[in-house]
Amino acid sequence: MKPISGENDLVQALTFEQLRELRAKLLKWFDLNGRDWIPWKLKADGMEPKPGENLCAYKILVAEIMLQQTQLKVVLPYWQRWMKAFPTLFELANAEEQEVLILWQGLGYYSRARRLLYSAKILFELIGIDRFQEPVFWPKDLATWMSLPGIGRSTAASILSSAFDLPTPLLDGNVKRVLTRLMARPKPIAQEVSELWTLSEQLLDSKSPRKFNQALMDLGATICTPHNPNCNECPWQFCCRAYSSNNPTDFPVKAVRKSLHRQVIGVGVVLNLASEVLIDQRLNEGLLGGLWEFPGGKQEEGESIEVTIARELDEELGVQVEVGEKLISLDHAYSHKKLRFEVHLCKLLSGEPKPLASQAVRWVDPHCLTEYPFPAANAKMIDALIKYLKVKKEF
Repeated sequence: MKPISGENDLVQALTFEQLRELRAKLLKWFDLNGRDWIPWKLKADGMEPKPGENLCAYKILVAEIMLQQTQLKVVLPYWQRWMKAFPTLFELANAEEQEVLILWQGLGYYSRARRLLYSAKILFELIGIDRFQEPVFWPKDLATWMSLPGIGRSTAASILSSAFDLPTPLLDGNVKRVLTRLMARPKPIAQEVSELWTLSEQLLDSKSPRKFNQALMDLGATICTPHNPNCNECPWQFCCRAYSSNNPTDFPVKAVRKSLHRQVIGVGVVLNLASEVLIDQRLNEGLLGGLWEFPGGKQEEGESIEVTIARELDEELGVQVEVGEKLISLDHAYSHKKLRFEVHLCKLLSGEPKPLASQAVRWVDPHCLTEYPFPAANAKMIDALIKYLKVKKEF
């Protein structure tokens, strides 16, 4: 059995015979155990597509963006609601950003929603369809899909293989883990990406690319999981070096993580005489761009939280407030930082709110807060405000 020549050391370690056996065993496993019920991977009549048969690229595009950094079981109900609200590319391309953000609320990483909207507008102009047409001439090359905002090589490849059964290798999080364990790679994934792409390309079954890619993703999602992998049910156990090492969970090798920085945020819930609450809309940048929130900001060293809130509302909105009783304290963690929110009720003393550090400000009836997309952390703040107003018999 000759090893493959002309490739990097990772692929040289597999013979042609091993590659063929890996493909065959994975596809056989998928036939018995694969997630063949995923709705965007089926035809309109609920049947599985035949080899070479096209699926709805729009449904797959929406799903792929939602699946970035989010598990299938979380995405599924959001995708179903999305398809009812925006059933075609036409409806999404003509939607308002706030409609999109409200529907996305709770999925997190809101920049994905804005990028999906912009991508839909670009595709709509590119394809040139009207309300009553289903797109026929979808782009079928990686370069066009990768030119869209928020779509990288793996997402583009998954769209092309899923929608059009094209032989495009992919490398999402599940696939990275599977391939890293298969070869027991000694470095963190970030240092192995080039080699893993080569392996994904070499393994891909060009005769059944859609099925193979889905099988590979399913293997990572259901068998080769981050913790407690079910190696006894794995079709690749015979060739897996991590399994042979007796410690499969040692792979992927973990990079040294920096401790998360904790920041205290002072938040002001400002009520007027009509019991309306003041909210502002973040600029369209960063992780939470375009969302609404209660105004506030970071506590500086040596400040009391009351001083922080008063200063931030003056700097951000040009208003002077009296900071009153605490409404709620809560912790919220992102991937790169931990936040502690200290939320206080505030009374407006002077000034007309202006969007000095945001794109809009608004007085809102608390009944209507659900009509605005908020970051996840604000949901508990809203609940606390509603309870407070009910106790005060102002709601």
